[in-house]
Amino acid sequence: MLAEITHRGRTFRVDLSRPLDLSLPLREGDEGARAWYVGPLTMDPVKSGDKTYAVKEGAPVNFRNVHFNPHGHGTHTESVGHISPEIHPVGNLLKRFFFTAQVISLLPETRRAPDGKSDTVITLEQLRSAVGERPPEALVLRTLPNDGKASSHQWSGTNPCYLQSTACAWLRSIGVKHLLLDLPSVDREEDGGVLAAHHAFWDFPNTIDLDRTITEMLHVPSVVSDGEYLLELQLPHFMNDAAPSRPVLYALLP
Repeated sequence: MLAEITHRGRTFRVDLSRPLDLSLPLREGDEGARAWYVGPLTMDPVKSGDKTYAVKEGAPVNFRNVHFNPHGHGTHTESVGHISPEIHPVGNLLKRFFFTAQVISLLPETRRAPDGKSDTVITLEQLRSAVGERPPEALVLRTLPNDGKASSHQWSGTNPCYLQSTACAWLRSIGVKHLLLDLPSVDREEDGGVLAAHHAFWDFPNTIDLDRTITEMLHVPSVVSDGEYLLELQLPHFMNDAAPSRPVLYALLP
């Protein structure tokens, strides 16, 4: 299924029948990817009196309650409402869902943090050298090595890689609207609540930026090469600062 899309005077051809899914599955139990010390995602059949709404228990349908945290379980997209007093819902933020995108792969640099820990960081210089001359609407960051364990990774207490706040400020300055990465946060796991990279990307509290999103905890498969793509950013009409999401790439055709 071929389609042509014109953006900023450029025409792109894409094959919509060959999506490249970057999302992690939301699965119950201990094996799903988790961060921020949340417990396992649960899916429990509704119970009413002596009736359990599960087909295997004799009910006509499966009817389950799902308990999860969008920031801690799997791939999610968040708005500036993540760090502002008002919860600006991400579910009604986007006015369109297709964006020009660039995928880049970077090996984090090792830095000594003030608390003595050895941090891994994506720096401003690395991003400047990797982002193309024509900045994309969406930047997809794959950190190396890409070990393929993202769908079951337990991030809590591991001091994951993060981005320099100056790097996020620079991405904002060149016009990147949507930042997507395979890490649990753009910020350090323990930073005293500063969240400098989030603030820099949204320029908060100087402004309430309802045009930009951050998507975290995705996985870029090794079959996806660095380069330009069309991104479809799918998310439910979820009235919260963050929602589970399904970013999908489509390769650009010559």
